Formats: sequence, C-alpha cells, structure tokens
Amino acid sequence: MIAALLARLEDQARFIDAQALSLAHSQKIFERASAVAKIGVWECRLVDEALTWTDAVYRMFDLPVGSAVDRETTLGCYSPESRIRLDALRSQAIAERGGFTLDAEIVTASGNRRWIRLTATVECEEGIPVRIFGMKQDITEEKILADRTRYLAEFDTLTGLPNRTAFYGRLADMNRQGALLLLDLDGFKQVNDTHGHMAGDACLAEVGHRLNETCRRTEFVARIGGDEFGIVVDGTISTQGLAALAERIIAAMAPPIAWGQGTFTIGVSIGIAIMEQRSPEDVFAEADVALYAAKAEGRGTFRLAPPAK
Repeated sequence: MIAALLARLEDQARFIDAQALSLAHSQKIFERASAVAKIGVWECRLVDEALTWTDAVYRMFDLPVGSAVDRETTLGCYSPESRIRLDALRSQAIAERGGFTLDAEIVTASGNRRWIRLTATVECEEGIPVRIFGMKQDITEEKILADRTRYLAEFDTLTGLPNRTAFYGRLADMNRQGALLLLDLDGFKQVNDTHGHMAGDACLAEVGHRLNETCRRTEFVARIGGDEFGIVVDGTISTQGLAALAERIIAAMAPPIAWGQGTFTIGVSIGIAIMEQRSPEDVFAEADVALYAAKAEGRGTFRLAPPAK
C-alpha cells in the first residue's frame, strides 16, 4: 500500500515537472514572439498603482528588465499631448468599466523617441475596478512609414512644398473672402535646355525656398505641376495687399541662382483672383486667365482678374 502511494506521488511529481517544463517552454516561446513582434503585456493594480511588466515593455522604455517601475515615472516618458490623451482615456475606461486603445509618443530612459500602441481593459471584482491591464507594442517603424507615405501623398519632394493634391484640397476649403495667386516661372525652359534637368531641379528647389521665405506666416504655397505654383491667401485682403504680395514675390525671384561655376536667372508671372463668394473652380479659372495676360504683357509682372459682376 505504501509502495503504491509512493508510486502515485512519483507519478504526480513527474507530471508536475512535465507541466513546469511545458510552462517554461511556453514562456520562452512567448518571450521570443514578444521580442520579434515588439509586444509586451502590462498590468496596473488600481489600489496602489503598482505596475507589472513583461520583458518587452521594459525594452520599449529602455529600462533594465525586472527593475522597479512606478506609474508616475513611466508617465513622465509620455509626450505632453499623449499624456493628456492617456489620462482622459484611462479615467473614462475606469468610470465605464471598459477599455481603450491609444497610439502614444514616448521618450525612453535613454532618450530614444518611440511610438507605442497601448491597449487597456479594466477588470472588476464585484463591480469595483481593481486593475487595468493590456498590451504595449512598439509601432515606431509603422508610424515612420505612415508619416512618410502621407508626406509623399501630400508634398512635392523636390521643393518640400505641398503638392497639387494638397493644393486643390486647400482651395476647396478656401475662405470665401480669400484670394488665389497662380505663378508661372519665366525662363525656366531655357534653364533646362541650356543647363540640363539637374539645373532645372535646383532652380525649382530654390524657387520653393524663396516662396516659403516670402510668403511665410500668412499664405499656403504649393507646387501644382512643372514650373507652376499656387498660393492661397485664406482671409480678407485688399487689392493693394495682393499687389504688394505679388511685387514681393517678383522681387524675390530676381536674384541670380548659383549653379556649378556660374549662375542663371529666372522671373515669374502672376495671375490673381479674389474669391468674392465664388466657387474655387471659378476663381482658379479667372486666376489662370490673369496669369496668361501677365505673360502676354511682357512677363515678370502680375495681373489681377477684374472683380465679379
């Protein structure tokens, strides 16, 4: 009888050992998968705000694995905007016994700037919230890719200005008291033909820089194709103000542009139309007509479309 009991105990011990090995193996697989996916699990006990992290979360914050962490120090890693959003979502989740998801920006203990995706669920006991737990995932690469994709969709990589798509979007949202300037470079074709396309690219990049410097603070400047640029003035402006702006732009284009061992010069013609409660399409058409009138009358000048009747 004793022998049978000992045998049973040995079987149970072997079973427990096997279970422990299986658990350790599963834990190892989980840690490896977490490291590859950059996902970690976290928990915060609400009664004392005590934190529990898996190894991957420590690595996200550049902290020694297993070191003591507290919530206030951790919150100090979040950017001010992310901190405000996190506090609001957390309070709401606890009040509603729910959860939330947040993409937050952090600066780690080593000074690295990262983006993490935080998911959280509130756990209750007898209807009382007792802990909040979830996952944290490092999405920095995903964020960089998304920002780069959005930039390529909305900006011209050569000049750094908003592109045609962004321009038409801004024009559609244009204030009904605003104005539109369409610009076309004078002499750009000769630059390309004489100096080559690399010189043309350098010319466009310099034009973008000069327009940004001249039109900063008040206007939306975009490259809308080739050597054509558009400026949206979103707000009330007099014809005298528009004329002064056009003259500043023409003057800004006058200085020679360095290229190789020499320089070349370009000019700009400008057509202007005031919104005056009309559709963006009508304003664009009128600015385009005014632009070609400016080019026909000698270039290096501007023309204002006549007021709507």
